[in-house]
Amino acid sequence: MNDLFAGRSLLCSDLLCVGTYTERMAHTFNLQHNNLLIRILIAAALTVTGVAIAHSYQQSNTSELPPGSAEVVQPADLAKALRSGSSKPTVLYVGPRFLYAQAHISDAEFIGPASDPDSLDKLQKRVAGLAKNSPIVLYCGCCPWDHCPNIRPAYSALRKAGFTSVKALYLAKSFGTDWVDKGYPVEKGQ
Repeated sequence: MNDLFAGRSLLCSDLLCVGTYTERMAHTFNLQHNNLLIRILIAAALTVTGVAIAHSYQQSNTSELPPGSAEVVQPADLAKALRSGSSKPTVLYVGPRFLYAQAHISDAEFIGPASDPDSLDKLQKRVAGLAKNSPIVLYCGCCPWDHCPNIRPAYSALRKAGFTSVKALYLAKSFGTDWVDKGYPVEKGQ
């Protein structure tokens, strides 16, 4: 009976195991250690997978509207088209409101960040009455072109809706750097 409390030969009737207390504790430690190791490996695998998905998204994301392609309009070309007296494109801002309020292209309409489904719905409603061949220019400029979360979803939504004359304004760094600092026409507020 003394051996039972001394940790020598213990009988675990519920678990059907025989061994010393020290052996059972070592076994428990190994299970906990292995469990922790498994958790660490799973977390590492999920992290690597997430990074790979994000990288893949960014690569496919930037290949949709490559700078210099026919789907992209340069700032100087849009500024010239807006100054001309002929038919001007419908210019829609698909970025955050606070940036639109700071400065936006003259006569551009606020839609909201196209990374938000509600803004995409607003975009669809706004263009619903336009002819499918109407010239439309989308822009954001919240961040560098390669990282913008708004321009590509807006462009894709309009193309899927059948609009054939949609262009995205190429703002390599930001709206401030590539439009405002160049002296192109802006309005503030709203």
